[in-house]
Amino acid sequence: MVEKPAIVKELSQVVDPEVGVPITEMDLVDEITITPEGMVSIGFHLTAPFCPPMFALEIAQEIKKRVSVLDGVKEVKVSMTGHFMAEEINRRVNTPPAAKS
Repeated sequence: MVEKPAIVKELSQVVDPEVGVPITEMDLVDEITITPEGMVSIGFHLTAPFCPPMFALEIAQEIKKRVSVLDGVKEVKVSMTGHFMAEEINRRVNTPPAAKS
């Protein structure tokens, strides 16, 4: 089972593209939940509710990408709060790509 310190270590590599500082150093990670089955939920917020949407999406995708590769992680759900486009960005990050036929 993956442990919280390993997740935090990966999250420390996620850098806010506007300020160039890791999201962990700015205390933007609000919650990390891990189930015994390997499901990881990460809640975070940004420095401002009107952060450019492309940067907000980039951060959310980077969180999911980095944590997904850890041993013991089966699925990652990312939940951003406090942003004017949080609902749309969360949907995009957490919806699996459509299967190609």
